[in-house]
Amino acid sequence: MSENQSEEVQQIEKLYEFSERLNASKDKSQNVEDYEGIIKMSKTSMKAKQLASQLIPRYFKFFPSLSTEAFDAHMDCIDDGDLGVRVQAIRGLPLFCKDTPDIISKIVDVLVQLLNTEEPVERDAVHKALMSLIRQDPKASSTALFTHAGVTPTTDDQIREKVLSFIREKVFPIKGELLKPQEEMERHITDLIKQSLEDVTGGEFKMFMDFLTTLSIFGGKAPQERMQELVEIIEGQADLNAQFEVSDTDHIDRLISCLQLALPFFARGAPSSRFLSYLNQHIMPVFDKLPEERKLDLLKALADISPYTTAQEARQLLPSIVQLLKIYMPARKTGEEMNFTYVECLLYAFHHLAHKVPNATNSLCGYKIVTGQPSDRLGEDFSELNKDFTERLTVVEDLTKATMKKLTQGMTEHNKAMSAAKTDEEKASIKTKKQNTTTGLRTCNNILAMTKPLHAKVPPFIGDTNLNLSWKEATKPLASTTTKTTIGGKRPANSNNGSGNNVSAKKGRGSGGAMQSQLVNKAFEGISSYGAGRGGNRNWGRRGGGRGRGQGRGHW
Repeated sequence: MSENQSEEVQQIEKLYEFSERLNASKDKSQNVEDYEGIIKMSKTSMKAKQLASQLIPRYFKFFPSLSTEAFDAHMDCIDDGDLGVRVQAIRGLPLFCKDTPDIISKIVDVLVQLLNTEEPVERDAVHKALMSLIRQDPKASSTALFTHAGVTPTTDDQIREKVLSFIREKVFPIKGELLKPQEEMERHITDLIKQSLEDVTGGEFKMFMDFLTTLSIFGGKAPQERMQELVEIIEGQADLNAQFEVSDTDHIDRLISCLQLALPFFARGAPSSRFLSYLNQHIMPVFDKLPEERKLDLLKALADISPYTTAQEARQLLPSIVQLLKIYMPARKTGEEMNFTYVECLLYAFHHLAHKVPNATNSLCGYKIVTGQPSDRLGEDFSELNKDFTERLTVVEDLTKATMKKLTQGMTEHNKAMSAAKTDEEKASIKTKKQNTTTGLRTCNNILAMTKPLHAKVPPFIGDTNLNLSWKEATKPLASTTTKTTIGGKRPANSNNGSGNNVSAKKGRGSGGAMQSQLVNKAFEGISSYGAGRGGNRNWGRRGGGRGRGQGRGHW
């Protein structure tokens, strides 16, 4: 045995002697020299450091006068160059809190800083130590942990991301075990999350919102006030107090994504007035200036929210919807093009809003609907408005029927092509075309179902949700390799208006049957499914500008 090994053995034996005397002592506070000996041995050989890392926290509570010295010695072991020493010291950290819970916050802070390690064994030890503390005292530990989830002038980006990852992967999945008593702890964790939302990416915000909706206090039996609380959180993220700038694409993305996130809570009774008021005052007047790829997401969100509006909200929003309908439903003489999905969204919103305030359509579309209210305006002549509106409906129906015929023919061709396809790549491409054609047919069927009742002098406006919007039923298509054209997406370079990816109302365009079919297929190929999936897949950078961190990392 070498001299070093012999010395190490002696150190280990000495540590066991200290431990045995401490174990045997009825008043351990009298064994100051033994505890000082353990602290001293933590600065010697590797094996001695590992054993000392177990013993220092075990007897820590009995020697308050040595607490600083003992803790500093333990931290030296955590900073040691040897992985085994570090891991053992990390494992010992929760033991400090077993009988001295007032230092949990300090220990959590230490462990959080260690999350950034690249060593898998060391990182696993940190995770287990944190989970041990969270199980020991969920309230104090979660409070300390979430102080690192928010953004402050001293926040380290990498550490914060590690903390959020730990919360998502380790803490959230066992909420049922940790959040006890349930209502008290769910309220506590909700408050902690609220404090962490000041400057987050889209992905981080969605992670927190998804978790909150799993809590029982926001569950199926939760009162309307709880739904309103969730919507208020989303409203804060949407910056509804900010002046809207149409060039601020980050705000547009955030606004649409937040609106989509809030939809389930509107359906459960939360008020949508702040969102709708902001949209009506700031967004609708500049709708034509929005990025083309954002228009469709916004219209789909408006369609989805329309069944849950109040009469007052419907009356305020309806003029903007009618104005857009007149833009996107072409008049026969103009030769304008039509975007089918835009029209589907707008007609759906129109029906639901008009169902709540039917007499508002008197001055907007020329329908003479009597409700007995002063707002009926029956003494005024709006017949020209009605003529224009119904003529546009007829044009829409003609275009839709013609397009349905082409789509049906296209489906037959796709089926034949599928039978003849030999490679998986060919089959995948044809499957995408079939999915898009099916969605296109749903869009057309919905349009016809909504235009038909509008020809009546007193239309029976649709007020239920039995009509399924096309994108909700459609299977998400595979990425197309042949074209980027989408209905409602970016318009072709030769388009001369704002409708984009359209089927022309001009007679004679693409007169050949095969060419017409090809144009229709392209128009519906890659049809959007609500912002690339329910939740939007939108990116936005962190808010607050000054730090400028995390740009483009938030996925919705």
